[in-house]
Amino acid sequence: MDFDLSEDQRAFQDVARSFARDVFEPNAAHWDEESIFPEDELRQAAELGFAGIYVRDDVGGVGLGRLESAIIIEELATACPSTAAYVSIHNMAAWMIDNWGNEDMRQSLLPRLTSMELFASYCLTEPNAGSDAAGLRTKAVRDGDHYVLNGSKAFISGGGRSDVYVVMARSGDAGAGGVSAFVIENGTPGLSFGANEKKLGWKSQPTSAVIMEDCRIPVGNMLGEEGDGFKIAMKGLDGGRLNIAACSLGGAQACLDKAITYTQERQQFGQPIAKFQALQFKMADMATELEAARLMVHSAAVKVSNGAPDATVKAAMAKQFATDVGFKVVNEALQLHGGYGYIKEYPIERYLRDLRVHQILEGTNEIMRVIISRHLLSDHYPSNR
Repeated sequence: MDFDLSEDQRAFQDVARSFARDVFEPNAAHWDEESIFPEDELRQAAELGFAGIYVRDDVGGVGLGRLESAIIIEELATACPSTAAYVSIHNMAAWMIDNWGNEDMRQSLLPRLTSMELFASYCLTEPNAGSDAAGLRTKAVRDGDHYVLNGSKAFISGGGRSDVYVVMARSGDAGAGGVSAFVIENGTPGLSFGANEKKLGWKSQPTSAVIMEDCRIPVGNMLGEEGDGFKIAMKGLDGGRLNIAACSLGGAQACLDKAITYTQERQQFGQPIAKFQALQFKMADMATELEAARLMVHSAAVKVSNGAPDATVKAAMAKQFATDVGFKVVNEALQLHGGYGYIKEYPIERYLRDLRVHQILEGTNEIMRVIISRHLLSDHYPSNR
């Protein structure tokens, strides 16, 4: 068991770290303040391969694994967790098209997605189907060589701006087996969008409802076979959970680093506050928990890449633990900054707002605990521990 990154992995990490420092970090506060979707900077990230991290190379992808993805996303999130999270979502949608799209679709869309000429969104959540994803109500009815979709999706990152939407819809009976996956391009008649949501954080990416009213698409826009949609969605979420966990790691690491610097500079009672043992112990705990979370994310990423039988539960564990720890570390970093942590002159409050939603999306942390507990009580445990 070698816990050190390979030379190639360190190279990807260094490139992502430099890019985040030079491109994302100087602009992140402005994007947040003005709710700017940074298209030019995202396309610069795509030039480095960050828009097709685990897409095959014949259509412009890099063909890396989930560990490399987690490493890259963590580094991007040290500068702007909101923008890094959109990179993750775009990659998930592109990967689904790469794995389950027909060859015409792959060749038509993926070269433009991996360059971010086109932006992509993933559409699973509905107003009445959040944690109960298998209960989604968006309908897809076969009509000759087309499907006609009706329904709406909620809280879609990139909604209204993205060019390509991967949509889960019910084409069959109730339950997970009746769900299929479809690709809908912006501009398709019957596709519209709600107002841009006014959010606590994640302000560098638009979020809106995606609405389908007699939205007619060719049969060839289906991903996989009819009834495969829920399986595709859940496989996508395994990787998405790892990336959101990595976003939490990056944001929390940035805040820990800033807290270490601040406590060495801030003077109270005639000495730097870093001299006080209570604060030293606090930072030691922050660093230890963050390192434990990182190891869990990396271990789960290898499991997902290798298709291990327990990949889903390991991804759930990593997502739940890393996002809980990440938010805790950022909150503690804000406390270490005192009143300065609460004002926008310092970036801690932005990280706090961005990381809070990580405990909700890609499956709430309560649902992660459901996945974990089901595994513990299954016939497979402890034989596959």
